[in-house]
Amino acid sequence: MRRWPGERERDRGQVALEFVGMVPLILLLVAAVWECVLIGYAFSLAGNAADEGARAGAVHGDGACEAAAAEHIGDAWGMSALCGPSGDVYKATVKLNIPVLYPGLDIGVPITGEAGAAMEREN
Repeated sequence: MRRWPGERERDRGQVALEFVGMVPLILLLVAAVWECVLIGYAFSLAGNAADEGARAGAVHGDGACEAAAAEHIGDAWGMSALCGPSGDVYKATVKLNIPVLYPGLDIGVPITGEAGAAMEREN
């Protein structure tokens, strides 16, 4: 293949320019994936906290429910718990705020986890 004089110099830096153009897109994609991971983790935390709260509340009452729900969740998640009996079942509802890129920075949209446990009495 024959090259013309100066042809090689004309293409010089093309890969670097394409890489610089793609960096914002790559960073945006990484941020979107990270946000999806945080939202999934928040759903998992809310469900587990509601389950823990319902089990503790079924035995010990409302105060134990809220304490058990908050035990493994940090303050940055903005957790609120609503606990109480509903017939023979003790129900717990836990709400966490959806974080934006890290817990503590949220948009005010809650994720809800609900759980129930059969009422028990301490002896």
